[in-house]
Amino acid sequence: MANVAIVTDSTAYLSEEMLNAYNIHTIPLSVVFGEKTYREEIDMTTSTFYEKIQEVDQLPTTSQPPLGEFIKLYESLAETYDAVISIHLSSGISGTFATAQTAAESVEGIEVHPFDSEISCAPQGYFVLEAAERAAKGEDVDEIFARLEELRERIRAYFMVDNLNHLHRGGRLSGAQALVGSMLQIKPVLHFEDKMIVPFEKVRTSKKALNRIYELFEEDAGTGKPIRATVIHANRPAQAEEMKAELEKKFNNVTIDISYFGPVIGTHLGEGSLGLGWYISGA
Repeated sequence: MANVAIVTDSTAYLSEEMLNAYNIHTIPLSVVFGEKTYREEIDMTTSTFYEKIQEVDQLPTTSQPPLGEFIKLYESLAETYDAVISIHLSSGISGTFATAQTAAESVEGIEVHPFDSEISCAPQGYFVLEAAERAAKGEDVDEIFARLEELRERIRAYFMVDNLNHLHRGGRLSGAQALVGSMLQIKPVLHFEDKMIVPFEKVRTSKKALNRIYELFEEDAGTGKPIRATVIHANRPAQAEEMKAELEKKFNNVTIDISYFGPVIGTHLGEGSLGLGWYISGA
């Protein structure tokens, strides 16, 4: 029976209960306000982050975990495990996955297998939980990786932001796209494509953007197959609860959770962003 450890980074935004229940190990990314660096979920909570960005003139930047932190974590896991699967946010928006690869090559005594989720937040968490459940059953690395690749084909996620400038400033969206959005007051529906955040469709208002996300969701939910979904919000808990209630009322085949855009991803998307991620869980 294989003994595989599951590692992810803080941008999966999994609850402490889930991390403990599935024995998942995490490594934090950080937000930087001026000279001060805060590891998300350790030195700074999400609620504190959204309070702090109201008080500062200059928006924070973000940073990936140092190579040494990865090596230290992997070496500590070598004492208990035979192998590690390390699942991280998209390599198109962060160097975290590349750092995990470098660390994997540097560590002795344990095989480390980094996995690029090509996405972030709750959908990244889907990969992590799937891997952890299978690791607990004693599946080996190849079996778990095969399942993750299969899952990749079924995960869908769309989101909308209040202001495209955050994404543009952080280099996560091209200048032309940001400029067009600001000039026309467009509220585009965004998604990940080829590991990058790109507009899926340009919509004029927030309401229309949200309705379009619902339509995309209905393409899968309307089949009647069991769906696992997550409403994701950037400091909009009441609106997230409304979205959850609305979808639960319409579909009885959907299990819906609520998650959030924490400090690192919130820095790039901005307060007020909303998203919906899901996959057909019965396949």
